[in-house]
Amino acid sequence: MTDATETFLQTTRTSYDAIAKDYAAQFPAGGRHPLDRTVITAFAELVARRGTAPVADLGSGPGHGTALLDELGVPAFGVDLSPAMVALARDTYPQLRFHIGSMTSLDLPDATLGGILALYSTIHVPDAHLPAACAEFHRTLQPGGHALLAFQTAEAPGHLHLPERFGHEIDLDYYWRTPEQVAAATTAAGLELVATVRREPAEEETRARAFVLVRKPADEA
Repeated sequence: MTDATETFLQTTRTSYDAIAKDYAAQFPAGGRHPLDRTVITAFAELVARRGTAPVADLGSGPGHGTALLDELGVPAFGVDLSPAMVALARDTYPQLRFHIGSMTSLDLPDATLGGILALYSTIHVPDAHLPAACAEFHRTLQPGGHALLAFQTAEAPGHLHLPERFGHEIDLDYYWRTPEQVAAATTAAGLELVATVRREPAEEETRARAFVLVRKPADEA
């Protein structure tokens, strides 16, 4: 692991450790936009059609996405960089499995996942490290397995640094990407584009939301 990789992982980890409880209170379970839930439900159906291999919810945070997949009948577990987030998820959903890890270097065997869900977690991965994350998606997915990435989007790529959130001192970077940019990163890693969805901001949101659905080629050994 390079120094640059460890730096962004460490700053993201410590920032979310600091705001974990406030973040969970701000974004409770059940607060998901109906269109977002529809896209996740379609993803779950695609995964279920292929069998019982689990879905990894990468950047699982308080565990709400993992729990939704479980509710939809898909075996799922969560992976998050922040120990505080993992502890919160375990407390909230003791029947589900969560562990600490990074999407840029997953502690998972090759071709063992039926699907990957990344809800608003790739936004903290710098451009230089996004190819490593996409390569891990490709490596760990079974042939025919799907990955669904959700992220805040903009008309053009951008970057935001926050030194404070919820009254806590943090050091957190956000990377805004277009659906085309994210699709290009995943297809460069060997995944096939299935669909993109974009919706305008709703209620208190300030940025549009986008989903990119990709799959590992079914004929890939």
